[in-house]
Amino acid sequence: MNITVEANPCFREVDRSHKRYIVMKGSAGSGKSVDTAQNYLLRLMQDKGRNLVCIRKSDITNRDSTYAELTGAIYRMFGEQADRYWNIKQSPLSLTCRHNGNQIIFRGVNDEKQREKLKSITFQRGKLTDVWIEEATEITQADFEIIDDRLRGELPPGQFYQIRMTFNPVNRNHWIKKVFFDVPDPNVLTHHSTYLDNRFIDAAYHARMARRKEVDPEGYQIYGLGEWGEVGGLILHNWSVEEISQNLDDYDDIAIGQDFGFNHANAILLLGLKDDNIYILQEVYAFEKETAEIIPLAIKAGIPSNRTMWCDSAEPDRIKAWRTAGFRARAVSKEHTTEKKYQSAQIDWLKGIVSKERVIHRMIYVHPSCVNTIKELQQWKWKKDERTGEYLDEPVPFQDDAMAALRYGVEGWRKPRTHYNSSLRGGI
Repeated sequence: MNITVEANPCFREVDRSHKRYIVMKGSAGSGKSVDTAQNYLLRLMQDKGRNLVCIRKSDITNRDSTYAELTGAIYRMFGEQADRYWNIKQSPLSLTCRHNGNQIIFRGVNDEKQREKLKSITFQRGKLTDVWIEEATEITQADFEIIDDRLRGELPPGQFYQIRMTFNPVNRNHWIKKVFFDVPDPNVLTHHSTYLDNRFIDAAYHARMARRKEVDPEGYQIYGLGEWGEVGGLILHNWSVEEISQNLDDYDDIAIGQDFGFNHANAILLLGLKDDNIYILQEVYAFEKETAEIIPLAIKAGIPSNRTMWCDSAEPDRIKAWRTAGFRARAVSKEHTTEKKYQSAQIDWLKGIVSKERVIHRMIYVHPSCVNTIKELQQWKWKKDERTGEYLDEPVPFQDDAMAALRYGVEGWRKPRTHYNSSLRGGI
């Protein structure tokens, strides 16, 4: 069987290594996850008795990350013959090599129940030999030690145990840096890559990173160059990723927020409100798609058409298109104020500052499937005065599309008595 695989040369060393720990930090878009997926598929097809478990902090996020990367690699490598070589199951998520029975399964470490499942992993053939921890900075050192302890026992000659960790190096104080980068260990191979090493990156992505370098040099060091750092000046701290209910009847009210985009993301968030807390239930996040292409994506994702969709007032034609499609789309009213003051008022409300006289404890709960929203929450920050080093009362205008959708989506709750712009006509 001849398989053609396109790969970036910068990963040649890690793909050939038999060291126990492969620790890969890198920028967004460096290709480390794509390479990892391809490498594991080839390894499991070649070596009988090897099995892989893919780990994320939250089990459900595997579907849109490790599982998606692996299945995507299978179809790229085998095309229409993919089912001939791999048995792909969605419930529960699993991949089985038809040639030798080697398996790939998916787990989380979000709670004690999920951790206990790790301790009882068994395979029909062979042993657990390989672990891929994606977004490894999400897990604790205690989580890692539980995972590491599962790789034990004698292996046939020529076989080896290996854990591969892939991540963006956000925090220079993270335990991964202290354990694997700061202390030399012959069992550890550390690797650094950036989007500049990825020969498959498109011109539009290079343009977005160039913009980030210009408007957010601090964030560019982390997410553009893959350097250890720390995102300071974060705007929101009152949020958490949780397995929240998808039943709309469980909430006091439902709303939708949309930030229009093309070169940057078009973001749609389905939001719930309950007991003054905000629940981000679902996201649609798409680049370089026209409204006519995004509407079917929203319908497929289950975004309801009978709930108010709050949109940026600067795009009346797009709002009209959504209304024509049957959605209750309407423009937010920015009133007679500056954009800066308008955003500040929205952000204050998200934090729980209802008025000058009233501050409440408000939480924002995010479903794990909203991976792009989570990434934005982790990076959304205030501008920094390069002269004084102090943070300004103005958000960095980058990687903020889901955040804009969030700001718009809560307008009906933030200003319940406001008369909104009714000049837009259309719909059914």
